[in-house]
This record gives sequence, structure tokens and C-alpha cells, in this order.
Amino acid sequence: MITSQLLAYVAVSVLCVFRVSSRDTFIAAVYEHAVILPNATLIPVSHEAALALMNQNLDLLETAVTLAANQGADIIVTPEDGIYGWNFNRETIYPYLEDIPDPEVNWIPCINPRRFGYTPVQERLSCLAKDNSIYLVANIGDKKPCNASDSQCPPDGHYQYNTDVVFDSQGKLVARYHKHNLFMSENQFNVPKKPEVVTFDTVFGRFGIFTCFDILFYDPAVTLVKDFHVDTIVFPTAWMNVLPHLSAIQFHSAWAMGMGVNFLASNIHHPSNRMTGSGIYAPDSPQVFHYDMKTKQGNLLLSELDSYPHRPVVNWTSYASSIKGFSTGNQEFKGTAFFDEFTFLELTRVTGNYTVCQKKLCCHLSYKMSEKRTDEVYALGAFDGLHIVEGTYYLQICTLLKCKTADLNSCGGAVETASTWFEMFSLSGTFETQYVFPEVLLSENQLAPGQFQVSSDGRLFSVKPPSGPLLTVTLFGRVYEKDQTLNASSDLRAQTLGIMLLVIISIVCSLS
Repeated sequence: MITSQLLAYVAVSVLCVFRVSSRDTFIAAVYEHAVILPNATLIPVSHEAALALMNQNLDLLETAVTLAANQGADIIVTPEDGIYGWNFNRETIYPYLEDIPDPEVNWIPCINPRRFGYTPVQERLSCLAKDNSIYLVANIGDKKPCNASDSQCPPDGHYQYNTDVVFDSQGKLVARYHKHNLFMSENQFNVPKKPEVVTFDTVFGRFGIFTCFDILFYDPAVTLVKDFHVDTIVFPTAWMNVLPHLSAIQFHSAWAMGMGVNFLASNIHHPSNRMTGSGIYAPDSPQVFHYDMKTKQGNLLLSELDSYPHRPVVNWTSYASSIKGFSTGNQEFKGTAFFDEFTFLELTRVTGNYTVCQKKLCCHLSYKMSEKRTDEVYALGAFDGLHIVEGTYYLQICTLLKCKTADLNSCGGAVETASTWFEMFSLSGTFETQYVFPEVLLSENQLAPGQFQVSSDGRLFSVKPPSGPLLTVTLFGRVYEKDQTLNASSDLRAQTLGIMLLVIISIVCSLS
């Protein structure tokens, strides 16, 4: 068996050879697509009806692909569920699926469409890439037959996968990825037997691919960067925004910075489900992003990126561990953010230094407001624990956030607007992980490109006064190794099931 170390060595060696003929920059495009949804039904439609619906969405995607290519884009990413939507069960999704072969078969569907059966969606995607001389990333459904010799074969005799495909500028299928970390409502799909680590090489860098909920877990997301040394992640998603820490543009831009890679995030545009937020993010700053809860139209984004971005090294606990905690005399209180109980301190002065701790995590904040308003409350919070709601994963979070109202009991609740301006901030924490994602989110869900940095000793600090009132400044840490060692007990599982309905309501419905 080839060891992971050898695989990583081979990956680096191939990459070094490939760079001989490489380009230093490329133009990326992402399309936030307003998907046309099928009618809700518990009875499967015919394949012809499914294909007709998919072709309506492909017509819209074709317009975006052509426009991106005409503006010089080398690659375009389209969203998860962008070709057929969602709200399926296992039976009703089946007419929308195609058998997607392993890319090693060296296949251009546009030239040889019937080589692997009837695959009209793959044919059309291939022709879109070929005719526009562009790499095209799309999300479709894969079906794979199985039989009784496979002990895990589903009763209906086939596997169904949420699948990303990549076609190169010649229309060849060069990558296929089966989503591993399914969101809680994706029971129409199967989980692959093991996480797939999928990369593809271009003359403008090495790319990795994963889908939506995968971003919160080690495999395959971190593995792609740590062991396979990708330069850019392509990320189809159907992301429902969850404040205060998991709005799409907020978290995806933070992941790019924390991991030191380019990140091309293409989201569905469906405001009634709180789905919006796409962007092209470099490790040092967002390049372009889109967040729009008011209109119903899709949006195409383009930006030039470095093919081989610089990956800075950060010791996330160095500074915070070297200083003595600030004593404020303020009384700590508890508050809940996305079902996690934080320990908070109220920021009572226009300027100050604060420390708040929970378990092993201590968070240090220095700040200066332009003014201390009487109608708005800000707090410094710490959370060190296992999140158990829509998934089970261990978090360490330091956050400065605006409370929903002037009542301290509202701290941690979702809020989208603020009026308080800050002149400076510096946030750090005693993290037990090297995987920390720095977030800065302004009022009206806007990012702050070029207005903050991360130092090598783990401080997230402003380099100029933010261009708008602050919603949150956050260091979002993931302690992956504790996901399994602190697996939920039976009581914890019961608690999780009891609040599932509340979660679905909270992430789908609009803010009150």
C-alpha cells in the first residue's frame, strides 16, 4: 500500500514538474445561480421531464459560462444543486441522475456522447467547456449499480451521490468528486465509503474540490491543502446563511485566509431560503464577493488571482499565551450563538482591553470605538466545546459581536445591521489548534477587504478603521481531533434530535 507520505511526495514532485510551463495568474469566475426548482412531488417524474427542467437551468448556466469566457475567464464554478434544485427523496431524485465514469477513462462527452450510455447533461456541460475554451465546474447526481456481494449496497441496487464534475477547456472530464459530509436533509444521497481527495492540475495551478458542508471537516478539505498542496479550491455550495459566524461570504473568505489558498465559492441564489453569498477569495483578502437578499437574479463574478498564492505561517496561540489576561471587573454572563453556549463580557467603555475564558480557551481583545452608543451593546465571547446540532464538530471561538438588542440576553443572536463604528481592534486566543479562520463582518453582511490582517503570532487586527459598523470580529477555530474523542453520548444524541426542527427553522426562515 502506498503511504500517505509517499502520496504527498509524489504530489509535490508532479507539481514542481508541472510548474515549468505554468502561468503566474489566471482569471476566475463564479456564478451565483437563481435555480429553477421542480414542482414538489412524492412521485418520481419521467426522465424526459427531469431533463427538461435541467435544460432550463443549463440554459441560464450557458449564458453565464459564455459571458465569463468572453471576459477572459480560465475557469468558472457553478453551484451545488444548480442544475435540478433540492427537496428530493431517494426515489424522486433518481430521474435526474446520470452514471458518471472515473475521469481516468479519458472521455470528452461532447465528442463521444454515447460512450457511457445516455448522458445528455454531461454532454452539454462538456460542450459548454469545449465551445468556450474554459474549465467548467458543475454539480450533478451520480448513480452507480451494486449487488448483493456488496454488503453496503442499498436495497434498490444502486448508490446515489451528490457529485461535482470538472471539464477542461477541451471538454474532457478531468475530475469527479462524491460529497462526503452530507447535510442532514440530504437523505436522497449515499455517503462514499471513504472520503475522496480529488485534485486536477492546470497551467495556472493545482486545484482541489469539495462541496458545501465538507468545509467544516478535516476530510477532504484540510487534507487537500495540507497533504496535496493545492493552490485553489473550487467550491460548489447551496449555503444557508447562519449568523453570527456562518454567513457564506464571512466563513468562506475566512477559510481561504486561514488555509492560505484561493477559494472560488459559487452559491445558489434563493433569498427565501437565506441562500446567497458567493465570492472569489485570495489568502490575503477577498477579491470580489456578492451578497444580495433583495433581488431574484443570479450574478456573475470575475477576478484575477495569483496561480501560486503565498501561504503564511501563523502560530495562533503565540501572542495570547504570552500575555497576562486583562482584568476588567465586568461580570461574565452566558449567551447562545447557533445553539452553543458562550461565555460573554459586555464592552462597557468606548475603549478597553478585555479577556474572557471558557475551559482552556482565553480570548483577549483590545479595541476603540468611535463612540459608545446607548442603543447598541457589544460583547466579547468565548466558546470551547462540541457543537452537536446539524453536525458534530469541536469548536474554539473567540468573537467580538454586536448583540441583537440592548438586552444582554440577546447576545449571540443573529443580527444583520449595526451603527457602531470602531477605530481599531485586536483579537487573539489561546487556541489548541492550528486551524483558525479569521472573520470580519460589517453591517448589512459586507466584508472588509484590505482593512485587517493576521500577524504571525496569531493576532487578528485592523490596519485601518473599518469602512462600516461592525457586526463581528471572530477567530473561528476547529479542533478536528476532538470530533471523535468526544463523540456524542446517547443523552447528547437525544438532545440533538430534539432540536433538529428548531435548527431547520432557524436556518431557513428570515430573521425576525
